[in-house]
Amino acid sequence: MPRPARFRPALSRRARLGAATVAALATGTAVFGVGQATAEHSIPRTDKEIPNLTQVQDKIKAYYGDTVTADGEHYASPRSNYAHQVRGIETKARGYLSKALAGHGRAGKAKPAIVLDIDDTTLLTYNYELQVGFHFTEESQDKYLAHTDMDPVFGMNRLVNWAHDKGAEVFFLTGRKEAQRDWSVRNLKNVGYGVPLDRRHVYLKDKEHPPPYLPCGSTCSTIEYKSGTRKHIESLGYDIVANFGDQYSDLRGGAGNRTFKMPNPMYYLP
Repeated sequence: MPRPARFRPALSRRARLGAATVAALATGTAVFGVGQATAEHSIPRTDKEIPNLTQVQDKIKAYYGDTVTADGEHYASPRSNYAHQVRGIETKARGYLSKALAGHGRAGKAKPAIVLDIDDTTLLTYNYELQVGFHFTEESQDKYLAHTDMDPVFGMNRLVNWAHDKGAEVFFLTGRKEAQRDWSVRNLKNVGYGVPLDRRHVYLKDKEHPPPYLPCGSTCSTIEYKSGTRKHIESLGYDIVANFGDQYSDLRGGAGNRTFKMPNPMYYLP
C-alpha cells in the first residue's frame, strides 16, 4: 500500500472484491485482475456471477479471525486460518533460508540478501482496512500511519531478525510513498524488526524524484518499480536469495532466487 491501492467496494487503483477473491479466500491469494468476475467472463452476464459483497466481507473477517476490542478496533487472531497459513509459509522459508544462507559462506561470493514488501507482508493492514470499511484513500492511510502502528504479520519479525542474524542483509521494498518514510520506519522498529532501517535498506516510491536506476521514472508499474529496485540492490553486490510479497506484482520481473507469496484476499495490485 501505498502500496498504491486498496480494497474498496468500487473498483479503483487495485482490483476490488469479486468472484476471484471468493475463490482465492481458501488460499489467501487474489488471482484475477480488474473486472474479471469469473475465469470465463470478464464482464458478468448475470448477477449470479457476482458474489454478495457483504458475504465476501464476512468471509474475509472469518478468515482473519476478526477480533474486536472494547473501543471498536479490529484485529486478526493469532489462532485464525490466516495466521495458520502464514506460519506454514514461514516454516518453509526458514527451512529454505537455512540452506541458502549456509551456502554463502565461501569467500568472494556476493552477500546474501532478502527483500520484503511492507503492507501485508511484514506489517498487517487488517485493522486499517476494517477501520476504513475496505475503502482505501491516500488521505485515510496518511492519517492512520501518522499515529498508529500496524501489527507485524504474525511471526515475520522473528523470521526477519533470524535471517539477519544468520547473515542476510534485509531490504524493505514498498509501494508506499516517500512521504510516509518516517511513519513506516517507526512502525517497523516499534513492532520488533531489529534490522537496519536507514535509506539504504528501506525503499519507498518517490514519484517526484525517481531514482536514476529506474528507466521508467515516475511512470513505473509496480512490477517495473519493484523488479528494477531489486536489480539495483543486486548491482550493489548482493545476491537476493529470497523475495517476499503479498502481491504477485511484488514477486515478478526477476532479480531474486526464490519467491514467497504471502496470503492477502483483501485487494489485488497488478
